[in-house]
Amino acid sequence: MKVGVIGTGNMGENHIRTYKSLSDSCRLAGIYDENEKINQQIAEKYNVSPFYSMEGLLKEVDAVSITVPTPFHYEVGLRCIENKVHMLMEKPITSTVQEAQTLVKKAEEQDLILQVGHIELFNPVIQTLKKEIADQNVIAIDTHRMSPYHPKLKDIDVVHDLMIHDLYIINELMEDELKEFYTLGQLMETSPKHAIMIAEFKQGVIAQVTASMQSNKTIRSVQVLTEEAYFIADLLRNEINVTRPDKQKTKDFPSTVTKTIQIPPFYQPLTLQLKEFISCIKNNTPPLVKGEDGVKSLALSSKISEAIKKQKGARPS
Repeated sequence: MKVGVIGTGNMGENHIRTYKSLSDSCRLAGIYDENEKINQQIAEKYNVSPFYSMEGLLKEVDAVSITVPTPFHYEVGLRCIENKVHMLMEKPITSTVQEAQTLVKKAEEQDLILQVGHIELFNPVIQTLKKEIADQNVIAIDTHRMSPYHPKLKDIDVVHDLMIHDLYIINELMEDELKEFYTLGQLMETSPKHAIMIAEFKQGVIAQVTASMQSNKTIRSVQVLTEEAYFIADLLRNEINVTRPDKQKTKDFPSTVTKTIQIPPFYQPLTLQLKEFISCIKNNTPPLVKGEDGVKSLALSSKISEAIKKQKGARPS
């Protein structure tokens, strides 16, 4: 199978490097970026063919990763569909729900795979956490995804860029429908840079989701409180700490014991994601994160973002 990458920024380069490592299941036929200088530099760095038109690349490949900025997802996606090329679209799927719905419909009409790149669902830490809580009665989930501010993030919405990952993670862990939610946040100019969502699911579980681009510390954590234990998953350390009552103790005062589950770092989420993408195309099976899932995720993150903007008196986008 011949694959390509459209967009050679940081994420695009990650896809290029990963495809090169999957030579037993695909061949990286080429890359394209509208910036010809960067296109050439990345091509030379990874010894891959540069294409100087998107159409040229699309005529030579079976599938592509689309890693261009979100405002260009829709147009690039349409051109892939016109050329009958399968797509792995980085999150969020598009800028608007209407664009996303159109892409999904057109891809289905052409029998094309449209997978959305929510990489955290392929993180072995998350999959291990899901197994650990499978037989537990969950009371609450608390996530934190926080990063330092950088001027290049000036126009980036923290809900669409960071919080959207944890919305997917909670959906994966809970497999339940959202009943209602409340939001709080801070804007920088016109876009949310610090956002909190507090939600209740239909089965009664409470979730608090915090995302920030204004932290002096990078944090990626998922905490789950159940009737039997307390789980803290650290996505940066690749570990899960599980605290349970110490049944061996006979004292009057409650005591706990904590064990650490260490996940080997050689399981790379992007590798697992691209392997699944290739497998879905070869076997004509639906991906873990379908286009429809991307639409739902975008719709929810858009509601959260707009609610914060409204609270702060910003003009809706």
